[in-house]
Amino acid sequence: MARHEDVLIALRQIIRATDLYSRKLSKVSGLTSPQLLIMQAISAHGEITMGDLANEVSLSQATITTILDRLEKRELVERKRGEQDKRRVYAHLTRAGDEIIDKAPTPLQDEFIERFDRLEDWEQSLILSSLQRVAAMMNAGDIDASPVLDLGAIDRAQPAVDLSSRREREANSFSKTDQK
Repeated sequence: MARHEDVLIALRQIIRATDLYSRKLSKVSGLTSPQLLIMQAISAHGEITMGDLANEVSLSQATITTILDRLEKRELVERKRGEQDKRRVYAHLTRAGDEIIDKAPTPLQDEFIERFDRLEDWEQSLILSSLQRVAAMMNAGDIDASPVLDLGAIDRAQPAVDLSSRREREANSFSKTDQK
């Protein structure tokens, strides 16, 4: 087997592990990885503002707001204005939110971080530089990403893209570029 095939297999295994975890999380708790991450951050602080929450989980405030809207509809989170400063809005977990956090599986990135932290410094640097190189080789180096191992739109507001339609659009845009 060619070495590049081994690399592609390893990448596929990572993608597949992420997908399987996402499905397990959804089945057990009905949450996505970003939703779980946000709820865990709220739980750790008791109450937290949208800006602080966005910084904590490395997502934009707009994404946080969209995810909180969904969690609030499910009555897992509630938002309240501050007592002293009415301009500040704080997120709190509801009792149902606390219960879901208790039964949810450990986030996949937590398991990875625990194992990664046990590696020697040189091994960590090697993995980081290799993955950064792979991301660049896949033209993904400039894609904004948070430290959440999950597949799909982070806020799940975007519908899943039909790959055949996407390929067709890309082929059309390439052929238009070639005609110029």
